[in-house]
Amino acid sequence: MQHLEEQIAHLTRNLDEMSTIVAQQQTDIALLQRRVQMLMEREAQRESDAGGGVVIGDERPPHY
Repeated sequence: MQHLEEQIAHLTRNLDEMSTIVAQQQTDIALLQRRVQMLMEREAQRESDAGGGVVIGDERPPHY
């Protein structure tokens, strides 16, 4: 009986640790998603401010 109680205690501790890790990962993912969204919006704004030039076919970029 004591062996089972020890196993349950061990599994409960592991579950609590994993729950904490998953919660932290969820927070990290949300932060990263917000940052990616901000970067995408910033790049879209930069492209629209630059006149939205599109390279067509074999056209060389201006720095060549």
